Amino acid sequence: MKALDTLARLCAVLAGLLLTVITLMTCASLVGRNTTGWTINGDIEISAFAAGAAIALFLPLCQVRRGNIIVDFFTTRARASTQAALDRLGAALLAAAMGLMAWRTAVGGISAFKSQAGSMMLGVPEWWVYAAIVPALALTALIAAVQAVQGFERTGSST
Repeated sequence: MKALDTLARLCAVLAGLLLTVITLMTCASLVGRNTTGWTINGDIEISAFAAGAAIALFLPLCQVRRGNIIVDFFTTRARASTQAALDRLGAALLAAAMGLMAWRTAVGGISAFKSQAGSMMLGVPEWWVYAAIVPALALTALIAAVQAVQGFERTGSST
């Protein structure tokens, strides 16, 4: 699980870098647009692509840290073993959902690659975005699957 935690942290760092870059790019484009009339062509496309990839890249760390919303209103009075079993079931369901999303996103990326689909303004190949998203979804699925099997006591980090 330590290796998965490290990979999740690396994904989160990459996501943070992506968000920092698009924030700086958006600021530069807005300042330029409102002062000199200069703008970055395709800034909205780039922002949308990077934000989508960043969201996916944050998912593994969120799962490692058990940062997903847990609705435990009905289970607060249940035994600890029941809560642990439900948590593991939830992790298994999340693993299945993320695995399905990774698979279908990969299929979409292959389709975008074959059709040479690109963005409207810049012509950036769409499969690049899929290529950034699929590994993050697959890593999230793997982390959730490990948590479903091992439980949560030995997974994740304290910080």
